[in-house]
Amino acid sequence: MSSLYTLYAARFIFALAAGIAAFLSLACDSAYAFDFDDVAQRARQLAAKPYVKPPDPAKELQSLTYDQHRDIRFKPQRARWRSAGLPFELAFFHRGFNFDLPVKINEIVGDRAQEIRFNPDDFDYGANKLSTKAMQEGGFAGFRVHYPLNTPSYKDEVLVFLGASYFRALGKGQNYGLSARGLALDTAQASGEEFPYFSEFWIERPAPGARTLTIYALLDSKSVTGAYRFVLQPGVETAMDVRAQLHFREGVAKMGIAPLTSMYLSGENQRSALPDYRPEVHDSDGLSVRADNGEWIWRPLINPRRLVVTSFGVTNPAGFGLMQRDRSFAHYEDLEVHYETRPSVWVAPKGKWGAGRVELVQIPTPDETNDNIVAFWVPASPPQPKQAYDFEYRLLWQKDTETRPPQSWVTQTRRGSGYVRTPDRSVAFMIDFEGPALKKLPPDAKVEAVFTSDANGKVVENVAFRNAITGGWRVALRLNRADDKKFTELRGFLRANNEVISETWSYILQPD
Repeated sequence: MSSLYTLYAARFIFALAAGIAAFLSLACDSAYAFDFDDVAQRARQLAAKPYVKPPDPAKELQSLTYDQHRDIRFKPQRARWRSAGLPFELAFFHRGFNFDLPVKINEIVGDRAQEIRFNPDDFDYGANKLSTKAMQEGGFAGFRVHYPLNTPSYKDEVLVFLGASYFRALGKGQNYGLSARGLALDTAQASGEEFPYFSEFWIERPAPGARTLTIYALLDSKSVTGAYRFVLQPGVETAMDVRAQLHFREGVAKMGIAPLTSMYLSGENQRSALPDYRPEVHDSDGLSVRADNGEWIWRPLINPRRLVVTSFGVTNPAGFGLMQRDRSFAHYEDLEVHYETRPSVWVAPKGKWGAGRVELVQIPTPDETNDNIVAFWVPASPPQPKQAYDFEYRLLWQKDTETRPPQSWVTQTRRGSGYVRTPDRSVAFMIDFEGPALKKLPPDAKVEAVFTSDANGKVVENVAFRNAITGGWRVALRLNRADDKKFTELRGFLRANNEVISETWSYILQPD
């Protein structure tokens, strides 16, 4: 009797244990304690397997035009957290057009994560006539975050994740301009660029009165997987703290960390090749780099005639960014897009990034619809497969509180032909500096312009004088080139009393 009882008891305990295990397994698929380590573990496990390309959406969705895809709008009344009256709200993008990759989105409530299921009833399809099957299988392409940024009575769009690993954010009084990315791989390489994408997100449900929003993301591509955490803090300058851990399936030629992508068509130093009522057209007008030794470097952007890749070797960079310093409406005259309100984005590394370079990629573009400027950090030692690569940084989306050198900075670079009574082949620049160090100078101060050229150029005029209109100083620079079919690199700064009182102006002069 006792042995039969023992047998039944053993079977019951085994069945109970199996049932608990099955329940826990099911629960882990839909709800489980969640933090950055969970995403990192997924990325590590994913990297051990071959890359699997996600399925394409229905052909109806792939064939949508830009305008047709824009006509599919998420219904505002269906926004996540709206009914709960929370400070943040979520809205979602439908797959289609170029946004064909499926994105899984989860919500973290407490310490548990639950998938946000796609529902075509949450969307207004406008004039589009899609089949029921295409709508049911549509899925999410990304999402956006709303928050009362400019006024307490309205939740503005402050952050968008849409397309590959691209995202954009806004601070107070800003309009969308440049984008950031999770990672850049083999940008401007002859082999072609690889675009990793965020395949899954986990978004923490904010508490009432919360001023930050935490988002986790899983990155995937042929060569790499990665775990990301973004902590968004909207404000006058919106901040995003980024933590990432990468796992490489295979080696890559070039890895770009904290990539920024912008647009430069024409500006003060490069007038439009075609008649345009707008004096300038750009989302950013320069690259700013702050080296660990205290030097600040400013490189004005150009729209090159052919691909131009340049870099600044820096160990443990203190920061870099693509900046929109020119804030005068009169310099753009565009009432629709308001380039003067486009944000600057500053990257502030956390910890020591070691040796490497800030790389600037400038691509020819015929119009303003193409993002043709890319900047990122490239470590000197390339990442190795099967090894975790960790880094952290802060992104600042700025307008009224832009990161600048403490002494003085370049406000404009104007280029023209050099003339000495009769036209010659020289090139002239007028470079204006402003800042506290210049305002403190006495009227009779002697300011020296220290400007040089590489071997292809010869500086024939180099004069610094006070700009009575701005209170700053202007440098008149003129040079001749040995070969006007080659690039020429220039650099310079202001000096007074044997001390550097400005950032370093660094310029690439294109061949004619």
